[in-house]
Amino acid sequence: MRFVTKPLITVSLMLFLYFTIKRRSIFTSNIVTGLFFSLVGDVFLMFVNVNQLYFMLGLGAFLIAHFFYIAAFYLDSTNKIEVQRRYVLPIFMVFGFFCLSYYYILRSHLGPMNVPVLVYSFTITIMGIMAALRFGKTNFKSFSWILTGAIFFIISDSILGYNKFVERIEIGDLLIMSTYMLAQFLITMGTVERKFVKKN
Repeated sequence: MRFVTKPLITVSLMLFLYFTIKRRSIFTSNIVTGLFFSLVGDVFLMFVNVNQLYFMLGLGAFLIAHFFYIAAFYLDSTNKIEVQRRYVLPIFMVFGFFCLSYYYILRSHLGPMNVPVLVYSFTITIMGIMAALRFGKTNFKSFSWILTGAIFFIISDSILGYNKFVERIEIGDLLIMSTYMLAQFLITMGTVERKFVKKN
């Protein structure tokens, strides 16, 4: 079932963005490209049981997807509008602490996957940080939906990593699938709702 459901969800979100947003922007193009590489990653991960090489290919595809999400979120974070900066350090501390703690848990179980997982963990953490740094730079609905989506993406990948490298979770596949679907949906809806906040 998931061989149909997971790719279909990503394709549906890409089409939804294409037909909903009439005015194309770099932000939207980056999100659509991120969804495309997520789709590629989904397909690769379906064949992990055939050959573990597909896990590396899937990891690489999702890594590229996160680069495009980071690029999109960065566009809003560079908005010249002035916002209070006291929350910036806590954002880096919270996301950074989670990344380091999670990697510490996985490290002894990774073997030759140590460096790839470290790079991926760092990248998805930056994705979450950039989503959080959109605060005040765009409308609140877009900000909150995309940030929540980024957090669910981190949760989904964290469960996937623990499930694969440390210990199988009984409902792990269900948790991974549901949080991943929610993450991509929220990021997509946040893109649709995005409005540029002008400097006063």
